[in-house]
Amino acid sequence: MTETVAEPVTVQILGKEYRVACPEEQRHALIASANLLDRRMKEIRDTGKVVGGDRIAVMAALNITHELLTLKDQQADMDKRIQALRARVDSALDKEAEGQ
Repeated sequence: MTETVAEPVTVQILGKEYRVACPEEQRHALIASANLLDRRMKEIRDTGKVVGGDRIAVMAALNITHELLTLKDQQADMDKRIQALRARVDSALDKEAEGQ
């Protein structure tokens, strides 16, 4: 069995460099995540309403987490709608098959 080796990746967030161990196949996702976090933290910092790196990081994390949870709720609603639609289609197909 081959073991995935986690190689360090350097990302920059709010002007600071961080080295993060990451498997090669997840490297792109890590860099994209760091870029998103960097953008969000800069947006919060640039408003001037939040001061301090720790507070900016917490606000960015809260905003991103809220968006994630909202998307998960929307996905759950969409899954329910798809299930209901499939049930209606199956029912219609069953009625059609009975009529033949």
